[in-house]
Amino acid sequence: MSPVLVALGSNIAPAERIAQAARLLKSAFPGVRFSAAYRNPAAGFAGADFINAAARFDTALTMDEVRARLQSIEAACGRQPDDPKWAPRAMDIDILLFGDAVSDRPGLQLPRADLLRRAYMLGPAAELEPERMHPIARRPLALLWRELAPQCPPLTRLALDLNAE
Repeated sequence: MSPVLVALGSNIAPAERIAQAARLLKSAFPGVRFSAAYRNPAAGFAGADFINAAARFDTALTMDEVRARLQSIEAACGRQPDDPKWAPRAMDIDILLFGDAVSDRPGLQLPRADLLRRAYMLGPAAELEPERMHPIARRPLALLWRELAPQCPPLTRLALDLNAE
């Protein structure tokens, strides 16, 4: 079994879409756990605030099988295959870490490079798995978060409990 850490986010009806994605992740990956949900400004474009969270689950599936399931969940939450990269999102689910895998395949870079640069990814991931070692940085996520947090816009914790959905 491989431990998988993913980021999920939306800025189109975000509370409803994040809750929907959480329900679908629970169905696809029994035992999934979620961080708190956070509101944060859009990054890379002007747009409505996002709601972001992290999820962690164990799986015997391959990276490609997991990615296919995550893309199916994105589609069920309203994401279109031709959605522009830097634009509002109905749902975005990204694999951050897949076990200790390091991959530079087109379309599937692991660990996800912007994990170490994006508060909305690293903050929830570190909350959920503080002792998890980043396979390239070779440091725990909590330490990496403590170093990044002062340089980033603050994340606003929401009362949305995805584990209870």
